[in-house]
Amino acid sequence: MTDANQMANTLLTDFCAWLAGERRLAPKTVEAYRRDIGFFFSFLAGHRQSLVDASMLSGLTVADFRAFLVARRLGPPVAGSRTLARNLSALRTFFGWLEQRRDIACPALALVDGPKLPKSLPKALSVQVAGEVITEAGRAERTKMPWVAARDEALVLLLYGAGLRIAEALAITGAELPMADVLRVTGKGGKMRIVPILPAICSAITRYTKLCPFPIQANRAVFRAKRGGAMGARDAQYLMQEIRSGLGLPASVTPHAMRHSFATHLLAGGGDLRTIQELLGHVSLSSTQIYAAVDEAHLMAVIAAAHPRA
Repeated sequence: MTDANQMANTLLTDFCAWLAGERRLAPKTVEAYRRDIGFFFSFLAGHRQSLVDASMLSGLTVADFRAFLVARRLGPPVAGSRTLARNLSALRTFFGWLEQRRDIACPALALVDGPKLPKSLPKALSVQVAGEVITEAGRAERTKMPWVAARDEALVLLLYGAGLRIAEALAITGAELPMADVLRVTGKGGKMRIVPILPAICSAITRYTKLCPFPIQANRAVFRAKRGGAMGARDAQYLMQEIRSGLGLPASVTPHAMRHSFATHLLAGGGDLRTIQELLGHVSLSSTQIYAAVDEAHLMAVIAAAHPRA
């Protein structure tokens, strides 16, 4: 967008302020919306050869939206089906906001179909491999620094034993210490949930904090980087990369795979979807139902391998 298109700039700024202030979305999520709607406005300026205004937005046709998706598909940069689906979802949210807050309605958007997405199941680890990952994380010989190995073991245990997102685990501060048997977690969209903490996790965190050479204050992150700052998501990703290399595991073994494994193993052990939904912090049960498919795939594999008529 150019500075000359003042209305488009204002709409985008106000929309993102609403996402951050009222929807309470994470900064990275807001930035993704800003980028997607920015792409759309830039496309419109060239496609319609005019500045974006209320009349243009309300008068957009199905063909206009399809042309945008085609342009995104062809690039640059080339966009895959998942990116196109995200772009379309962002547009639906934006135009919903436009109708509610600016009285600008565009009926055509409801008639636009999104790209078909391949169904992909979470890549959960087996119980045995999950145990091997935790053991490798806590192996002092891997890091040559006992406190770092203790930190890594505690972090991986939190991801697998409590089903936390990596951002949720890294956001824990010293105010939560000593770790109790439950933890209040603020997840996506500011949604609060209570997560039980296993004794093994409490013990691992206690051991780590005793070895950590940096003071862990109430307002500082519990998990610290080697130089004393807060541990970041990239640090956790690098940790899992080290573990994968040491154990010869595939690239699908990521911090988030530990959370997937938590949910999958709970379901396989008899947990119900509603409980797992609450533990994971999913707003909708449909987000959790994918784990039923994971368990179904496991059961089908067992039958195929063991049943005499398979």
